[in-house]
Formats: sequence, C-alpha cells, structure tokens
Amino acid sequence: MTIRVRFAPSPTGMLHIGGARTALFNFLFARRHGGRFLLRVEDTDRDRSTTEATQVILDALDWLGLTPDEPPVFQSTRYARHREVAEQMLAAGTAYRCFCTREELAEMRAAAEAEKKPFRYDGRWRDRDPAEAPPGVDPVIRLKAPRGGETVVRDLVQGEVRVANAELDDMILLRSDGTPTYLHAVVVDDHDMAISHVIRGDDHLTNTFRQAQIYDAMGWARPDFAHIPLIHGPDGAKLSKRHGAVSVLQFREDGYLPEALCNYLLRLGWGHGDAEILSRDEQIALFDLDGVGRAASRMDYAKLLHVDAVWLRAAEDERLAADVVGRIARDHGLAVSTGAAGRIAAIMPTLKERARTLAELAESALFLVRELPLPMTEKALLLLTDEAKADLAALAAELNATDFSAEALHAAMAGFATAKGKKLGAVAQPLRAALTGSTISPPIDAVMASLGRDATIARIEAVTG
Repeated sequence: MTIRVRFAPSPTGMLHIGGARTALFNFLFARRHGGRFLLRVEDTDRDRSTTEATQVILDALDWLGLTPDEPPVFQSTRYARHREVAEQMLAAGTAYRCFCTREELAEMRAAAEAEKKPFRYDGRWRDRDPAEAPPGVDPVIRLKAPRGGETVVRDLVQGEVRVANAELDDMILLRSDGTPTYLHAVVVDDHDMAISHVIRGDDHLTNTFRQAQIYDAMGWARPDFAHIPLIHGPDGAKLSKRHGAVSVLQFREDGYLPEALCNYLLRLGWGHGDAEILSRDEQIALFDLDGVGRAASRMDYAKLLHVDAVWLRAAEDERLAADVVGRIARDHGLAVSTGAAGRIAAIMPTLKERARTLAELAESALFLVRELPLPMTEKALLLLTDEAKADLAALAAELNATDFSAEALHAAMAGFATAKGKKLGAVAQPLRAALTGSTISPPIDAVMASLGRDATIARIEAVTG
C-alpha cells in the first residue's frame, strides 16, 4: 500500500500551533514510510475563507519545511464532485431528500432542549414520498444512517472506539443550496485523493463515526484513522492567546528557529526513549504512530526556549548574522552599515552562546550598530565613576598599542589591572559599560576585537572625554 496522508486546514485564520504539529506528524509519517504528504485547503466556508489566510498557511508550512509533494487541492473547486456522490447515494437508497421546514426543525430543537437531550433529526422524511413535499421548500440531502448496532473505528492512537448508531442521526450531506457539508466533502476528497491514513486531532473523533458511515454507504474502503490528543496550555486549559503565542508565524516573529519549533512539537505528544534533540533525518527515521500518546500535551514555553537555544548554538553563523541584521533594521529601526554587519558576523560564535532566540540575539548585538553616544543602562552608568573613567583613559593608550587581537587585548587589560593593583573585573566591567552601554555582553576582549581599533577607542573617549 502506498502511504498517502494529508493536512487539511481551513483558511479562516492563522495556522495555530496544534495544526502545525498535525502537519508535522503527517509529514514525518509519509517520509518514514516512503509515502506522499498532501495539502488540502478546506475553503468551503466562503464567508470566512480568504486568500490572505490561505497564504499565511502556505507561508507557515514553507517556513517549517513541511512542503507538500503535490500542488494543494482546494475543496471549493470540487462542489460538482461532492454533489455527484450525494446523487449516487440517492440512487442507491443510502441517502434521501428531506423537506423539513425551518419551523419543524425549530420544534425538534425546542423539544430536545426541554428534555435536556442533544438535538437529533428524527428522520421523518427518511421513508416518505417526496410527492408529499410542501411547496416552496428546497430539500437537503441526508444520509440514511444505520439505526441499529454500532459504528466501530479501530484508531491507531486511541485504540478501538465505538458509538451506538442510535446516538447518531441522519446527517446532512448537501444543503438546500446544493453546497456540501464539511463532513461529506472531507470523505469524498479523502477517497478521491487516495488518502491511506487520516492523522488529525482527537477533536475530530466524533466526526469520524459519521464519516465512517459515508464510506460504508458508498462501499469505499475506509482509511486508517489516527486521532492525536490536543495541546493544552501549561495550566491544562485549552491553549489560547493568554498562554502566549499560538500562531506559527508569531513564533517566527518572536525569533524561534523553525527546526527548533518542529523538534519541540514532535516531542509534544510523541516520544522515543530519552531522545530529545533530533534532526529532521533522525525524526523521519524514528517517527511512527505507535509512539504517540493518548493524553493531552501541555505547552511548556520554558522548554521550548531551551530547545531553541540548543538549535541556535548549532546554527550556521552566517545564517544567524543575516537574520540579526534584518531584525535590527525591522524591529529596532536602526540602519546596519556594512561595517556593523561585519562586526556582527565576527562576534556571532560568541554572541549566540548567550541567546535563546533570534530576537534575543538581535537585542544583544545592538551595541555593535548604535552610533555614539551610546544609550546606557542604569547599572552601566553606575560603573562609570570618575576613577573608572581615569582608568579607561589610561587603558585606551595601552589597548591602542596592541595588534587588536582578542589575545593581545586580554593581555593588555590583565597587565593594566596588575599594575593598578586591581582585579581584572574592576577594569573589565567599566570598559564593558563604555563599549556596550550595558553590564552584560560577550567577553570584553571579543567585543573589542569585533568593534575594531577605531570604534573601541572612540567609545572609550566618548565616556572619558
């Protein structure tokens, strides 16, 4: 059997983190088994689906490296096929036209509410002659669902799940205007796309019972189903904006690396021993559905930061420097000269050791871009006493006499501190304040080497002058 899976988002808003994990699981499952990963845009809600939202989904998948193997299928282009299948079911007697009026449906709902029962259509047109239809009522087409027995689904994550058919009513396949319902369209599309496995969130599990009945009515083989638990917030409640970023592209804006986010999402509900940091190739080699747990996962933003920091330290310096230059210009409104970009690239191996995200990395590199006079933190200003300024003025001459390698600069500072009878930190900290405007930075010899001779001396003179 050829493995064919699909990710099927609705373009009515942003791609959320739960959808991204579903896409990732589908992608890895397909790659693991030499199959195909497909994308279907379920844009049947014409009032809410937008081209902008569709593009956001495509951009997010591209950023995550989850590229479909075929062009996306747009559900809204397949209405004729959805109607064709519904007509086939009518002809086979597994569906029927229902001429219920709005008033009749309202009465059924009111009766269900009064009895505190869920609303279910009572099937009054199930075996009734359409010739009895009241005038002016455009019918819907309903599935003639089995009334006795159970519908059983053998789920690859949840195990065997079942529901009594008496709990399900005759669902609508086509609305009165001829458009398909979501549940009907999904079945037809999955069948026509030859989907072998439907991997999606377990909030769809109740839909699966109804969809299984459509497969059975058409005599189609059902795909294998795998319903993965949802992602909750750290407090166990449904994940929402109050918990932090939930949109995939917001994580991009916040400075997370796509490989780190994918790595974290993979481990959120799936496990393989103690394996934590996994490359894409390792993920493909290891992933399978038997490693997916049944319990809901909890989003842990601190853990995500840790994973991102690991990936950041392993990332190529050139890539990080290019991103930082762009972020400084976009987020901080600072023009980055060619010289400043070079300084950022030079210090990147040291700079990235202290950052957890690209946003933090850009923030830590701002001192390399800013013009004089540098903005100073309160703690930095406190270090620049009259005595410290006098020391810095004297130190500048000794630094200027070196070849400005990190090693030579460190030796010059150490020799100066010894001559003054001071600890190295007592010299280095005021120097750090003068050069960066902060009390936190990479090692000060690396800072000077990246700034270069002219910028270093100019920054010292700016505070001692």
